[in-house]
Amino acid sequence: MNETAPEARRGAEWLRRDAERITGTLPPLMAEAERLAHTVVSGVHGRRRAGPGEAFWQFRHAVPGDTAERIDWRQSARSDALYIRQMEWESAQSVQIWVDDSLAMDYRSDLARRSKGARARLLALALSVLLVRGGERVALMGTPAARPRSGEAQLTRIATELATDAPDRPDYGAPPDDPMVRGGRAVFLSDFMGPRDEVFPALSRAAEAGVVGACVQILDPAEESFPFDGRVVFRSMGGVVDFETQRARALREAYRARLAERQATLHDMARRTGWHALIHHTTDSPRAALLWLYMAIGGLARAGG
Repeated sequence: MNETAPEARRGAEWLRRDAERITGTLPPLMAEAERLAHTVVSGVHGRRRAGPGEAFWQFRHAVPGDTAERIDWRQSARSDALYIRQMEWESAQSVQIWVDDSLAMDYRSDLARRSKGARARLLALALSVLLVRGGERVALMGTPAARPRSGEAQLTRIATELATDAPDRPDYGAPPDDPMVRGGRAVFLSDFMGPRDEVFPALSRAAEAGVVGACVQILDPAEESFPFDGRVVFRSMGGVVDFETQRARALREAYRARLAERQATLHDMARRTGWHALIHHTTDSPRAALLWLYMAIGGLARAGG
Protein backbone atom coordinates (compact mmCIF):
# COMPACT_ATOMS: atom_id res chain seq x y z
CA MET A 1 0.00 0.00 0.00
CA ASN A 2 1.32 3.42 -0.92
CA GLU A 3 2.03 5.90 1.82
CA THR A 4 0.12 9.16 2.04
CA ALA A 5 2.07 12.33 1.29
CA PRO A 6 2.70 13.23 4.98
CA GLU A 7 3.78 9.65 5.73
CA ALA A 8 6.07 9.68 2.71
CA ARG A 9 7.67 12.90 3.93
CA ARG A 10 8.18 11.44 7.40
CA GLY A 11 9.73 8.34 5.83
CA ALA A 12 11.97 10.51 3.69
CA GLU A 13 13.10 12.45 6.74
CA TRP A 14 13.89 9.23 8.63
CA LEU A 15 15.81 7.83 5.67
CA ARG A 16 17.72 11.10 5.26
CA ARG A 17 18.71 11.12 8.96
CA ASP A 18 19.81 7.49 8.77
CA ALA A 19 21.84 8.17 5.64
CA GLU A 20 23.50 11.17 7.28
CA ARG A 21 24.28 9.04 10.34
CA ILE A 22 26.11 6.27 8.47
CA THR A 23 28.23 8.80 6.56
CA GLY A 24 29.39 9.92 10.01
CA THR A 25 32.91 11.28 9.83
CA LEU A 26 33.47 10.22 6.24
CA PRO A 27 34.86 13.15 4.25
CA PRO A 28 32.83 14.40 1.29
CA LEU A 29 34.39 11.89 -1.03
CA MET A 30 34.18 12.60 -4.71
CA ALA A 31 33.13 10.58 -7.73
CA GLU A 32 36.67 10.59 -9.13
CA ALA A 33 39.89 9.29 -7.59
CA GLU A 34 41.74 12.56 -8.24
CA ARG A 35 39.20 14.54 -6.23
CA LEU A 36 39.23 11.96 -3.45
CA ALA A 37 42.77 12.96 -2.52
CA HIS A 38 41.90 16.65 -2.21
CA THR A 39 38.57 16.72 -0.39
CA VAL A 40 40.10 16.70 3.08
CA VAL A 41 42.30 19.74 2.49
CA SER A 42 41.22 22.32 5.10
CA GLY A 43 39.49 25.35 3.69
CA VAL A 44 39.30 24.01 0.13
CA HIS A 45 35.88 23.52 -1.47
CA GLY A 46 35.11 19.83 -1.96
CA ARG A 47 34.75 20.05 -5.72
CA ARG A 48 38.26 21.34 -6.33
CA ARG A 49 40.67 19.20 -8.30
CA ALA A 50 42.96 19.59 -11.28
CA GLY A 51 41.31 19.68 -14.68
CA PRO A 52 40.09 21.89 -17.52
CA GLY A 53 39.12 25.35 -16.31
CA GLU A 54 40.15 28.99 -16.13
CA ALA A 55 40.67 29.46 -12.37
CA PHE A 56 44.14 28.85 -10.94
CA TRP A 57 44.26 26.14 -8.30
CA GLN A 58 47.84 25.25 -7.34
CA PHE A 59 51.36 24.48 -8.51
CA ARG A 60 52.75 20.97 -8.48
CA HIS A 61 56.19 19.56 -9.18
CA ALA A 62 56.78 18.47 -12.75
CA VAL A 63 57.06 14.71 -13.25
CA PRO A 64 58.41 12.58 -16.11
CA GLY A 65 55.95 12.80 -18.99
CA ASP A 66 55.05 16.47 -18.51
CA THR A 67 55.77 18.49 -21.66
CA ALA A 68 57.77 21.72 -21.68
CA GLU A 69 54.64 23.64 -22.70
CA ARG A 70 53.00 22.83 -19.37
CA ILE A 71 55.86 24.19 -17.22
CA ASP A 72 55.33 27.54 -15.50
CA TRP A 73 58.77 29.06 -16.06
CA ARG A 74 58.16 32.12 -13.86
CA GLN A 75 57.37 29.96 -10.82
CA SER A 76 60.14 27.50 -11.68
CA ALA A 77 62.72 30.33 -11.86
CA ARG A 78 62.23 30.93 -8.13
CA SER A 79 63.71 27.57 -7.18
CA ASP A 80 65.71 24.66 -8.50
CA ALA A 81 62.53 22.66 -9.29
CA LEU A 82 60.20 22.74 -12.28
CA TYR A 83 56.51 23.49 -11.59
CA ILE A 84 53.27 22.84 -13.44
CA ARG A 85 50.39 25.30 -13.04
CA GLN A 86 47.13 23.43 -12.36
CA MET A 87 43.71 24.90 -13.02
CA GLU A 88 40.58 24.07 -11.07
CA TRP A 89 38.30 21.45 -12.58
CA GLU A 90 34.93 23.03 -13.34
CA SER A 91 32.73 20.28 -14.74
CA ALA A 92 30.38 18.40 -12.42
CA GLN A 93 29.98 14.68 -12.92
CA SER A 94 26.61 12.98 -13.41
CA VAL A 95 25.97 9.85 -11.36
CA GLN A 96 22.81 7.84 -12.07
CA ILE A 97 21.65 5.47 -9.33
CA TRP A 98 19.27 2.54 -9.74
CA VAL A 99 17.67 1.09 -6.62
CA ASP A 100 15.85 -2.19 -7.17
CA ASP A 101 12.37 -1.64 -5.72
CA SER A 102 10.98 -5.08 -6.58
CA LEU A 103 9.11 -7.22 -4.07
CA ALA A 104 12.12 -9.54 -3.76
CA MET A 105 13.98 -6.70 -2.07
CA ASP A 106 11.45 -6.77 0.79
CA TYR A 107 12.84 -10.09 2.00
CA ARG A 108 14.30 -10.18 5.50
CA SER A 109 15.18 -13.32 7.43
CA ASP A 110 15.46 -13.62 11.19
CA LEU A 111 19.22 -13.15 10.77
CA ALA A 112 18.93 -9.51 9.70
CA ARG A 113 17.41 -6.37 11.21
CA ARG A 114 16.38 -4.81 7.90
CA SER A 115 15.38 -5.92 4.44
CA LYS A 116 17.51 -5.82 1.33
CA GLY A 117 15.42 -2.94 0.03
CA ALA A 118 15.92 -0.89 3.19
CA ARG A 119 19.69 -1.31 2.90
CA ALA A 120 19.65 -0.41 -0.81
CA ARG A 121 17.65 2.76 -0.16
CA LEU A 122 19.93 3.79 2.69
CA LEU A 123 23.08 3.34 0.61
CA ALA A 124 21.52 5.19 -2.34
CA LEU A 125 20.61 8.21 -0.26
CA ALA A 126 23.92 8.29 1.61
CA LEU A 127 25.67 8.10 -1.74
CA SER A 128 23.56 10.97 -3.05
CA VAL A 129 24.32 13.08 0.02
CA LEU A 130 28.07 12.72 -0.40
CA LEU A 131 27.97 13.26 -4.16
CA VAL A 132 25.92 16.43 -3.85
CA ARG A 133 28.26 17.68 -1.13
CA GLY A 134 31.04 17.15 -3.64
CA GLY A 135 29.28 19.27 -6.26
CA GLU A 136 28.10 16.38 -8.42
CA ARG A 137 24.78 15.85 -10.18
CA VAL A 138 22.77 12.84 -9.02
CA ALA A 139 19.77 11.02 -10.48
CA LEU A 140 17.51 8.23 -9.23
CA MET A 141 16.70 6.10 -12.24
CA GLY A 142 13.13 5.06 -12.97
CA THR A 143 11.61 7.87 -10.88
CA PRO A 144 10.62 11.54 -11.30
CA ALA A 145 14.12 12.31 -9.95
CA ALA A 146 15.74 10.62 -12.97
CA ARG A 147 17.21 13.84 -14.36
CA PRO A 148 20.73 14.43 -12.96
CA ARG A 149 20.72 17.48 -10.72
CA SER A 150 22.69 18.88 -7.81
CA GLY A 151 21.62 20.65 -4.65
CA GLU A 152 19.46 20.07 -1.60
CA ALA A 153 16.24 20.08 -3.62
CA GLN A 154 17.42 17.03 -5.54
CA LEU A 155 18.28 15.25 -2.29
CA THR A 156 14.75 15.89 -1.07
CA ARG A 157 13.29 14.52 -4.31
CA ILE A 158 15.43 11.39 -4.07
CA ALA A 159 14.62 10.86 -0.39
CA THR A 160 10.90 11.19 -1.06
CA GLU A 161 11.01 8.73 -3.95
CA LEU A 162 13.00 6.22 -1.92
CA ALA A 163 10.54 6.46 0.96
CA THR A 164 7.50 5.82 -1.25
CA ASP A 165 6.65 2.39 -2.67
CA ALA A 166 5.90 2.35 -6.38
CA PRO A 167 2.61 0.72 -7.47
CA ASP A 168 2.53 -2.70 -9.15
CA ARG A 169 6.01 -3.74 -8.13
CA PRO A 170 7.30 -6.87 -9.90
CA ASP A 171 8.64 -9.95 -8.13
CA TYR A 172 12.18 -9.26 -9.37
CA GLY A 173 13.76 -6.07 -10.63
CA ALA A 174 15.83 -4.99 -13.62
CA PRO A 175 17.42 -1.61 -14.41
CA PRO A 176 15.02 0.71 -16.27
CA ASP A 177 15.64 1.87 -19.82
CA ASP A 178 16.43 5.43 -18.75
CA PRO A 179 18.76 7.30 -21.13
CA MET A 180 22.31 7.13 -19.79
CA VAL A 181 24.41 10.28 -19.60
CA ARG A 182 27.30 9.69 -21.98
CA GLY A 183 30.60 9.62 -20.13
CA GLY A 184 28.83 9.64 -16.78
CA ARG A 185 28.83 7.18 -13.89
CA ALA A 186 26.17 4.79 -12.61
CA VAL A 187 25.52 2.71 -9.51
CA PHE A 188 23.16 -0.30 -9.43
CA LEU A 189 21.87 -1.57 -6.07
CA SER A 190 19.97 -4.87 -6.31
CA ASP A 191 19.96 -8.54 -5.39
CA PHE A 192 20.39 -9.26 -9.13
CA MET A 193 18.18 -12.33 -8.74
CA GLY A 194 15.91 -11.48 -11.65
CA PRO A 195 15.88 -13.16 -15.08
CA ARG A 196 19.34 -13.02 -16.57
CA ASP A 197 18.16 -11.65 -19.92
CA GLU A 198 16.51 -8.72 -18.12
CA VAL A 199 19.22 -7.92 -15.57
CA PHE A 200 22.55 -8.06 -17.35
CA PRO A 201 21.88 -6.30 -20.70
CA ALA A 202 21.73 -3.01 -18.78
CA LEU A 203 25.46 -3.21 -18.16
CA SER A 204 26.10 -3.61 -21.88
CA ARG A 205 23.81 -0.66 -22.69
CA ALA A 206 25.66 1.48 -20.18
CA ALA A 207 29.03 0.50 -21.65
CA GLU A 208 27.81 1.41 -25.14
CA ALA A 209 26.97 4.89 -23.81
CA GLY A 210 30.45 5.25 -22.32
CA VAL A 211 29.05 4.90 -18.79
CA VAL A 212 30.96 3.00 -16.13
CA GLY A 213 30.13 2.42 -12.50
CA ALA A 214 29.57 -0.07 -9.73
CA CYS A 215 27.12 -2.87 -8.94
CA VAL A 216 26.31 -3.84 -5.36
CA GLN A 217 24.56 -7.19 -4.96
CA ILE A 218 22.64 -6.93 -1.68
CA LEU A 219 21.73 -10.24 -0.07
CA ASP A 220 20.16 -11.38 3.15
CA PRO A 221 22.59 -13.72 4.98
CA ALA A 222 20.03 -16.54 4.74
CA GLU A 223 20.14 -16.26 0.95
CA GLU A 224 23.87 -16.97 1.08
CA SER A 225 23.98 -19.68 3.75
CA PHE A 226 20.65 -21.43 2.95
CA PRO A 227 20.01 -22.56 6.55
CA PHE A 228 16.77 -24.37 5.74
CA ASP A 229 16.03 -27.96 6.69
CA GLY A 230 13.11 -30.38 6.59
CA ARG A 231 9.77 -29.39 5.10
CA VAL A 232 9.89 -25.87 3.68
CA VAL A 233 7.63 -23.96 1.32
CA PHE A 234 9.66 -21.51 -0.75
CA ARG A 235 7.51 -18.68 -2.06
CA SER A 236 8.60 -15.51 -3.82
CA MET A 237 7.58 -12.24 -2.20
CA GLY A 238 4.93 -11.70 -4.85
CA GLY A 239 3.75 -15.29 -4.86
CA VAL A 240 4.77 -15.90 -8.48
CA VAL A 241 7.13 -18.73 -7.49
CA ASP A 242 5.86 -21.42 -5.07
CA PHE A 243 7.86 -24.57 -4.32
CA GLU A 244 7.47 -27.10 -1.52
CA THR A 245 10.06 -29.64 -0.44
CA GLN A 246 10.26 -32.18 2.37
CA ARG A 247 14.07 -32.17 2.35
CA ALA A 248 15.28 -28.59 2.09
CA ARG A 249 18.81 -29.50 3.17
CA ALA A 250 19.21 -31.68 0.09
CA LEU A 251 18.81 -28.57 -2.09
CA ARG A 252 21.53 -26.61 -0.32
CA GLU A 253 24.53 -27.48 -2.51
CA ALA A 254 22.62 -27.07 -5.77
CA TYR A 255 21.26 -23.71 -4.59
CA ARG A 256 24.68 -22.47 -3.53
CA ALA A 257 26.12 -23.52 -6.89
CA ARG A 258 23.44 -21.55 -8.74
CA LEU A 259 24.02 -18.51 -6.55
CA ALA A 260 27.78 -18.72 -7.10
CA GLU A 261 27.17 -18.95 -10.84
CA ARG A 262 25.01 -15.82 -10.78
CA GLN A 263 27.63 -13.93 -8.76
CA ALA A 264 30.38 -15.04 -11.12
CA THR A 265 28.31 -13.80 -14.07
CA LEU A 266 27.81 -10.43 -12.38
CA HIS A 267 31.52 -10.01 -11.68
CA ASP A 268 32.43 -11.15 -15.19
CA MET A 269 30.00 -8.69 -16.79
CA ALA A 270 31.34 -5.91 -14.57
CA ARG A 271 34.92 -6.74 -15.50
CA ARG A 272 34.17 -6.84 -19.24
CA THR A 273 32.30 -3.52 -19.18
CA GLY A 274 34.75 -1.66 -16.97
CA TRP A 275 32.52 -1.73 -13.89
CA HIS A 276 33.17 -2.86 -10.31
CA ALA A 277 31.03 -5.37 -8.39
CA LEU A 278 30.55 -6.00 -4.68
CA ILE A 279 28.59 -8.62 -2.72
CA HIS A 280 27.08 -6.98 0.36
CA HIS A 281 25.00 -8.63 3.08
CA THR A 282 22.37 -6.80 5.08
CA THR A 283 24.28 -7.74 8.24
CA ASP A 284 27.46 -6.07 6.91
CA SER A 285 28.43 -2.51 7.78
CA PRO A 286 26.65 0.01 5.50
CA ARG A 287 29.56 2.40 6.11
CA ALA A 288 32.01 -0.09 4.58
CA ALA A 289 29.80 -0.51 1.51
CA LEU A 290 29.44 3.25 1.12
CA LEU A 291 33.19 3.80 1.31
CA TRP A 292 33.72 0.99 -1.23
CA LEU A 293 31.28 2.67 -3.61
CA TYR A 294 33.17 5.95 -3.51
CA MET A 295 36.50 4.28 -3.96
CA ALA A 296 35.12 2.24 -6.87
CA ILE A 297 33.68 5.29 -8.61
CA GLY A 298 36.85 7.28 -7.92
CA GLY A 299 39.04 4.57 -9.38
CA LEU A 300 36.92 4.48 -12.52
CA ALA A 301 37.18 8.22 -12.89
CA ARG A 302 40.95 8.11 -12.50
CA ALA A 303 41.26 5.36 -15.10
CA GLY A 304 38.82 6.99 -17.48
CA GLY A 305 40.02 10.57 -17.12
